[in-house]
Amino acid sequence: MGKVAAKMKVMPNSPEIDLDELQERLENSLPEGAKINGFERDDVAFGLVALLPTVIVPDDAGGTEAVEEAFTGVEGVESVAVENVGRI
Repeated sequence: MGKVAAKMKVMPNSPEIDLDELQERLENSLPEGAKINGFERDDVAFGLVALLPTVIVPDDAGGTEAVEEAFTGVEGVESVAVENVGRI
């Protein structure tokens, strides 16, 4: 079975959120079998910065739904969207 890489966009609910702490909470929330292969940051507007983690999940894990649900439940997260998905 292969693996799937998904670039996701995680919007914090406030510009005051400590992005380093948010990154750590996102990493700790990952479902079993998923891992983060790096983060990027994207300046959105008015001091708000989105996190763009690249998440690797097994192909048989049913896509990125479990990761999206886990990220949505993290304190400080306003929204989660999948930006790009591809097989590796």
